[in-house]
Amino acid sequence: MPVIVIELKWNKKAGSAIQQIRDRNYPQALEGMDTDILLVAITYDERTKKHTCQIETHSRTETV
Repeated sequence: MPVIVIELKWNKKAGSAIQQIRDRNYPQALEGMDTDILLVAITYDERTKKHTCQIETHSRTETV
């Protein structure tokens, strides 16, 4: 089972939510776990009343 990091945004692009996850290094606290980490951005557009979702896999750095 993967671990999921979710960022919710209002009236923003999904890409900005994914970028915030990366910029603030949220997945770092989960990198010790032996599982995949999914980055999920969910946005809501107040004008159109639509939701958007973007999902990416966080690439773990492995040490040898």
